[in-house]
Amino acid sequence: MTRLIVWRHGNTEWNATSRVQGQTDVPLNDLGREQARAAAPLLAALRPDAIVASDLRRAADTAAALAALTGLPVHSDARLRERHFGQWQGLHLTEAAERFPDEFARWRAGHPDPGAGLETLDDLGKRVAGALQDAADATPGGTIVLATHGGAARQGVGHLLGWEHAVLRAVGSLANCHWTELRHDDTRGWQLRAHNVGQITRGTPTEAV
Repeated sequence: MTRLIVWRHGNTEWNATSRVQGQTDVPLNDLGREQARAAAPLLAALRPDAIVASDLRRAADTAAALAALTGLPVHSDARLRERHFGQWQGLHLTEAAERFPDEFARWRAGHPDPGAGLETLDDLGKRVAGALQDAADATPGGTIVLATHGGAARQGVGHLLGWEHAVLRAVGSLANCHWTELRHDDTRGWQLRAHNVGQITRGTPTEAV
């Protein structure tokens, strides 16, 4: 049985201030580094066989905390990047709402292609699911930890499971440094085994942007 642990990165200053990150390369803040260090022993106890991370620093540095404990290398995969948020990247959510009210309303409603240059949910799901599947294929029967981003994790997992957008809307966002667990066997395919697992640390869950 192959197991995927899809791990959201630790907190950043842009998370803390509700600023849209998307594919902007924002580093972890002190809280984010603390969260990664706290989560790493829990994930190390799962005996991972491989670690893969988005090439954005907040995910790569989160993965590095686990690599330091396990001695495993971190393999980089740009397909694990967060959704590209087009013209919103760098804006606070309140600014995006003011400047792009129609597109913002569609995004809030879960529209798969809200406009303003945002990557579509279909494209995001296919991109991230491809990285998840390739990681599983590279280590069949193993446990793979993939450090990625909140929106990317949800959409990639949903695409791999074959869930419709309406179903995914009912799934809560991953908190920083929490993870989703998937398992695969030849009889049932991919199955969701756990969601939003992690050690409780300072701070509150933030929207995946």
